[in-house]
Amino acid sequence: MLSQEDIRIKVCGITTVEDANLVAQAGADYIGVIIGADFSPRCLSVEQARPICEQSTLPVVTLLFNYEAEQIQRTITELHPHAVQLLGQETPLLVKELKKMADCELWKSIHLPPHGVEEVNIEVYRDRMHSMVDAGIDAIVIDTAVGSSQENRRYGGTGQVNNWAITRKLVEVIPIRTFLAGGITPENVEQAIRRVRPYGIDLCSGVEVTIGQKDPEKLRRLVLATRKSFPQRCRPSA
Repeated sequence: MLSQEDIRIKVCGITTVEDANLVAQAGADYIGVIIGADFSPRCLSVEQARPICEQSTLPVVTLLFNYEAEQIQRTITELHPHAVQLLGQETPLLVKELKKMADCELWKSIHLPPHGVEEVNIEVYRDRMHSMVDAGIDAIVIDTAVGSSQENRRYGGTGQVNNWAITRKLVEVIPIRTFLAGGITPENVEQAIRRVRPYGIDLCSGVEVTIGQKDPEKLRRLVLATRKSFPQRCRPSA
Protein backbone atom coordinates (compact mmCIF):
# COMPACT_ATOMS: atom_id res chain seq x y z
CA MET A 1 0.00 0.00 0.00
CA LEU A 2 1.33 3.41 -0.98
CA SER A 3 1.65 6.10 1.61
CA GLN A 4 0.07 9.46 1.00
CA GLU A 5 3.33 11.15 0.11
CA ASP A 6 3.90 8.80 -2.81
CA ILE A 7 1.17 10.01 -5.19
CA ARG A 8 2.59 11.03 -8.58
CA ILE A 9 1.01 13.39 -11.12
CA LYS A 10 1.30 12.87 -14.88
CA VAL A 11 -0.17 15.49 -17.20
CA CYS A 12 -0.75 14.14 -20.67
CA GLY A 13 -1.53 15.62 -24.08
CA ILE A 14 1.29 18.18 -24.00
CA THR A 15 1.50 19.92 -27.37
CA THR A 16 4.00 22.76 -26.80
CA VAL A 17 7.23 23.48 -24.96
CA GLU A 18 5.42 26.27 -23.15
CA ASP A 19 2.84 23.87 -21.73
CA ALA A 20 5.58 21.43 -20.72
CA ASN A 21 7.21 24.24 -18.73
CA LEU A 22 3.85 25.23 -17.26
CA VAL A 23 3.22 21.70 -16.01
CA ALA A 24 6.71 21.50 -14.50
CA GLN A 25 6.27 24.84 -12.73
CA ALA A 26 2.93 23.67 -11.32
CA GLY A 27 4.67 20.77 -9.59
CA ALA A 28 3.72 17.69 -11.61
CA ASP A 29 6.04 14.70 -11.95
CA TYR A 30 5.69 13.57 -15.58
CA ILE A 31 4.42 14.88 -18.91
CA GLY A 32 2.88 12.82 -21.69
CA VAL A 33 3.23 13.44 -25.43
CA ILE A 34 0.89 11.62 -27.83
CA ILE A 35 2.32 10.38 -31.12
CA GLY A 36 0.71 8.38 -33.91
CA ALA A 37 -2.79 8.23 -32.41
CA ASP A 38 -5.04 9.80 -35.03
CA PHE A 39 -8.12 9.63 -32.80
CA SER A 40 -6.55 12.19 -30.45
CA PRO A 41 -6.78 15.91 -31.25
CA ARG A 42 -3.56 16.30 -29.22
CA CYS A 43 -1.55 13.96 -31.43
CA LEU A 44 1.87 15.18 -32.62
CA SER A 45 4.37 13.99 -35.19
CA VAL A 46 7.84 12.92 -34.07
CA GLU A 47 9.16 16.22 -35.45
CA GLN A 48 6.63 18.23 -33.42
CA ALA A 49 7.35 16.19 -30.30
CA ARG A 50 11.14 16.49 -30.51
CA PRO A 51 11.57 20.00 -29.00
CA ILE A 52 9.23 19.10 -26.14
CA CYS A 53 11.20 15.95 -25.36
CA GLU A 54 14.52 17.76 -25.64
CA GLN A 55 13.59 20.74 -23.49
CA SER A 56 11.32 19.24 -20.84
CA THR A 57 12.65 19.35 -17.29
CA LEU A 58 10.26 16.52 -16.34
CA PRO A 59 10.46 12.87 -17.43
CA VAL A 60 8.64 12.50 -20.75
CA VAL A 61 6.29 9.63 -21.53
CA THR A 62 5.59 9.19 -25.25
CA LEU A 63 2.23 7.57 -26.01
CA LEU A 64 2.05 5.33 -29.09
CA PHE A 65 -0.95 3.54 -30.59
CA ASN A 66 -0.61 0.07 -32.17
CA TYR A 67 2.95 0.60 -33.39
CA GLU A 68 5.10 -2.32 -34.46
CA ALA A 69 8.27 -3.07 -32.49
CA GLU A 70 10.56 -1.45 -35.07
CA GLN A 71 8.45 1.72 -35.14
CA ILE A 72 8.51 1.92 -31.36
CA GLN A 73 12.26 1.42 -31.21
CA ARG A 74 12.77 4.06 -33.90
CA THR A 75 10.68 6.53 -31.91
CA ILE A 76 12.67 5.77 -28.76
CA THR A 77 15.93 6.33 -30.63
CA GLU A 78 14.73 9.67 -32.00
CA LEU A 79 13.12 11.09 -28.86
CA HIS A 80 14.85 9.38 -25.91
CA PRO A 81 11.79 9.39 -23.62
CA HIS A 82 11.73 8.30 -20.00
CA ALA A 83 9.01 5.81 -20.96
CA VAL A 84 6.86 4.65 -23.86
CA GLN A 85 3.17 4.15 -23.08
CA LEU A 86 1.40 1.64 -25.32
CA LEU A 87 -2.19 2.73 -25.98
CA GLY A 88 -3.67 0.07 -28.24
CA GLN A 89 -4.07 -3.68 -28.57
CA GLU A 90 -0.40 -4.46 -28.08
CA THR A 91 0.35 -8.02 -26.99
CA PRO A 92 2.52 -9.42 -24.20
CA LEU A 93 4.69 -10.90 -26.96
CA LEU A 94 5.39 -7.41 -28.27
CA VAL A 95 6.26 -6.22 -24.77
CA LYS A 96 8.73 -9.09 -24.36
CA GLU A 97 10.32 -8.15 -27.68
CA LEU A 98 10.58 -4.50 -26.70
CA LYS A 99 12.16 -5.34 -23.35
CA LYS A 100 15.13 -6.79 -25.23
CA MET A 101 15.79 -3.62 -27.22
CA ALA A 102 14.28 -0.56 -25.50
CA ASP A 103 16.45 1.55 -23.19
CA CYS A 104 13.46 3.20 -21.50
CA GLU A 105 10.53 2.11 -19.36
CA LEU A 106 7.48 0.50 -20.96
CA TRP A 107 4.01 1.47 -19.73
CA LYS A 108 0.67 0.02 -20.86
CA SER A 109 -2.79 1.59 -20.94
CA ILE A 110 -5.70 -0.65 -20.00
CA HIS A 111 -9.07 0.85 -20.94
CA LEU A 112 -12.29 0.34 -19.01
CA PRO A 113 -15.67 1.58 -20.28
CA PRO A 114 -17.15 4.75 -18.80
CA HIS A 115 -18.73 4.27 -15.40
CA GLY A 116 -22.23 2.82 -15.64
CA VAL A 117 -22.21 2.26 -19.40
CA GLU A 118 -21.74 -1.51 -19.47
CA GLU A 119 -20.90 -4.50 -17.30
CA VAL A 120 -17.22 -5.01 -16.60
CA ASN A 121 -15.77 -8.52 -16.37
CA ILE A 122 -13.05 -7.84 -13.84
CA GLU A 123 -11.41 -11.23 -14.41
CA VAL A 124 -10.74 -10.38 -18.06
CA TYR A 125 -9.01 -7.13 -17.12
CA ARG A 126 -7.10 -8.74 -14.26
CA ASP A 127 -5.79 -11.47 -16.56
CA ARG A 128 -4.82 -8.91 -19.21
CA MET A 129 -2.93 -6.83 -16.70
CA HIS A 130 -1.14 -9.82 -15.20
CA SER A 131 -0.09 -10.96 -18.67
CA MET A 132 1.51 -7.57 -19.21
CA VAL A 133 3.23 -7.71 -15.84
CA ASP A 134 4.60 -11.15 -16.67
CA ALA A 135 5.87 -9.80 -20.00
CA GLY A 136 7.87 -7.13 -18.20
CA ILE A 137 5.75 -3.98 -18.39
CA ASP A 138 6.94 -1.34 -15.90
CA ALA A 139 3.70 0.54 -15.18
CA ILE A 140 0.01 0.33 -16.02
CA VAL A 141 -2.38 3.21 -16.67
CA ILE A 142 -6.05 2.36 -16.11
CA ASP A 143 -7.97 4.74 -18.38
CA THR A 144 -11.39 5.12 -20.02
CA ALA A 145 -12.26 4.37 -23.65
CA VAL A 146 -15.44 5.51 -25.40
CA GLY A 147 -16.99 4.54 -28.71
CA SER A 148 -18.78 1.42 -29.91
CA SER A 149 -16.52 0.59 -32.87
CA GLN A 150 -12.84 0.67 -33.78
CA GLU A 151 -13.52 3.55 -36.17
CA ASN A 152 -14.89 5.95 -33.57
CA ARG A 153 -13.29 4.58 -30.39
CA ARG A 154 -11.18 6.98 -28.33
CA TYR A 155 -8.55 5.48 -26.04
CA GLY A 156 -8.09 8.09 -23.32
CA GLY A 157 -8.51 11.85 -23.31
CA THR A 158 -12.26 11.33 -23.04
CA GLY A 159 -12.96 13.32 -19.88
CA GLN A 160 -15.02 10.38 -18.55
CA VAL A 161 -14.34 8.43 -15.39
CA ASN A 162 -14.39 4.64 -15.18
CA ASN A 163 -15.77 2.55 -12.34
CA TRP A 164 -13.42 3.44 -9.47
CA ALA A 165 -14.62 0.51 -7.34
CA ILE A 166 -13.50 -1.92 -10.03
CA THR A 167 -10.30 0.04 -10.65
CA ARG A 168 -9.49 -0.17 -6.93
CA LYS A 169 -9.82 -3.96 -7.06
CA LEU A 170 -7.45 -4.10 -10.04
CA VAL A 171 -4.92 -1.78 -8.39
CA GLU A 172 -4.90 -3.97 -5.27
CA VAL A 173 -3.83 -7.11 -7.17
CA ILE A 174 -1.31 -5.63 -9.61
CA PRO A 175 2.25 -5.67 -8.17
CA ILE A 176 3.62 -2.78 -10.26
CA ARG A 177 3.02 0.97 -10.43
CA THR A 178 -0.54 1.73 -11.50
CA PHE A 179 -1.89 5.12 -12.54
CA LEU A 180 -5.54 6.17 -12.52
CA ALA A 181 -6.68 8.10 -15.61
CA GLY A 182 -10.02 9.06 -17.12
CA GLY A 183 -11.98 12.17 -16.19
CA ILE A 184 -9.67 13.34 -13.40
CA THR A 185 -10.11 17.04 -12.56
CA PRO A 186 -9.06 19.43 -9.78
CA GLU A 187 -12.55 18.94 -8.34
CA ASN A 188 -12.54 15.13 -8.08
CA VAL A 189 -8.85 14.26 -7.72
CA GLU A 190 -8.93 13.94 -3.93
CA GLN A 191 -11.93 11.61 -4.04
CA ALA A 192 -10.35 9.61 -6.88
CA ILE A 193 -7.13 9.02 -4.95
CA ARG A 194 -8.90 8.12 -1.71
CA ARG A 195 -11.19 5.62 -3.45
CA VAL A 196 -8.66 3.97 -5.78
CA ARG A 197 -5.31 4.41 -3.98
CA PRO A 198 -3.21 4.37 -7.16
CA TYR A 199 0.51 4.98 -7.48
CA GLY A 200 -0.32 8.11 -9.43
CA ILE A 201 -2.93 10.03 -11.39
CA ASP A 202 -2.85 10.74 -15.11
CA LEU A 203 -4.97 13.41 -16.71
CA CYS A 204 -5.33 15.58 -19.77
CA SER A 205 -8.62 17.35 -20.52
CA GLY A 206 -9.26 18.07 -16.84
CA VAL A 207 -6.57 20.79 -16.80
CA GLU A 208 -7.16 22.36 -20.23
CA VAL A 209 -8.54 25.74 -21.20
CA THR A 210 -9.05 24.51 -24.78
CA ILE A 211 -8.16 21.20 -26.44
CA GLY A 212 -4.39 20.88 -26.41
CA GLN A 213 -3.75 23.97 -24.27
CA LYS A 214 -3.20 23.62 -20.51
CA ASP A 215 -4.77 26.01 -18.03
CA PRO A 216 -2.33 27.34 -15.40
CA GLU A 217 -5.10 27.91 -12.85
CA LYS A 218 -6.52 24.40 -13.23
CA LEU A 219 -3.01 22.96 -12.97
CA ARG A 220 -2.39 24.96 -9.80
CA ARG A 221 -5.66 23.75 -8.25
CA LEU A 222 -5.03 20.14 -9.26
CA VAL A 223 -1.57 20.03 -7.70
CA LEU A 224 -2.76 21.89 -4.62
CA ALA A 225 -5.68 19.48 -4.12
CA THR A 226 -3.38 16.48 -4.55
CA ARG A 227 -0.53 17.71 -2.36
CA LYS A 228 -2.80 19.15 0.32
CA SER A 229 -4.43 15.82 1.01
CA PHE A 230 -1.50 13.65 -0.03
CA PRO A 231 1.63 15.78 0.61
CA GLN A 232 4.97 14.62 -0.69
CA ARG A 233 7.63 15.17 1.92
CA CYS A 234 10.21 13.68 -0.46
CA ARG A 235 9.50 14.45 -4.12
CA PRO A 236 10.24 11.61 -6.56
CA SER A 237 13.08 12.05 -9.03
CA ALA A 238 11.30 10.10 -11.77
